[in-house]
Amino acid sequence: MAERRSGAAEGLARFSEWADAHLSLLRSLSAGMAVAGLLVLARSVRMTAKFTSALDIPVEFVEKNVKLRGKLHRVTEKGLEVEHIPISIPFITSIQRKWQSKGLLLVRLAGVDLAPSGMAWLQQQLKPKQMIWFQLLGREDLALDCLVLANKGRFLSVCLNEELLRQGLGRTARIEGLHHDSRLYWKLHKRLLRAELKALKKNKGIWKEESYSERIRDRISNNKFVQTLKQFASWLRSSIQR
Repeated sequence: MAERRSGAAEGLARFSEWADAHLSLLRSLSAGMAVAGLLVLARSVRMTAKFTSALDIPVEFVEKNVKLRGKLHRVTEKGLEVEHIPISIPFITSIQRKWQSKGLLLVRLAGVDLAPSGMAWLQQQLKPKQMIWFQLLGREDLALDCLVLANKGRFLSVCLNEELLRQGLGRTARIEGLHHDSRLYWKLHKRLLRAELKALKKNKGIWKEESYSERIRDRISNNKFVQTLKQFASWLRSSIQR
């Protein structure tokens, strides 16, 4: 037993000697770990910060197309007004809530030229306080151009940008914020075009063909003989009134 104790003491003594000899190295390691901890904390603060304006969102978030979560407040002609819901981390989140300001983000559906019927559809499908996800693609002044995902059922979600085009409630447009020659731009643009093509093939929404009676009526109204008769009737009416 005495031998074991002496061996342990000798080992501890050797470790103390090594620590004294490499004190500067240990200090450097401690400083490095502290810096790394601060970086992790700073990153956590940014990920848990509540954004109340598009200008508050870091540039790298937009460049890396970060996906954020939010609570829908209303659908307007300019876009979706969304309250950002950040990631919740114990202690950090509780401190941040004390000084967080209030405000809503304006989220636009990237790559979609919305028809009036499209806005009506969004107002009908989306409910106030509904949770949505929006992936940052670009930023223009106070507006964010995003891919917007909404829950459909318990385990499914739908991309509203694609669904609107699939229902024929808008037209494919340029995706603002992304470089026109980037790989991501063309990947998303093809998805949106495929959705629009489905609506076109099925004659949905704005692509719905005119009924047979409407086509006959248009042909009659555009007929030259009919137009001549209308002109003659108009001249005759004005002559009688004189």
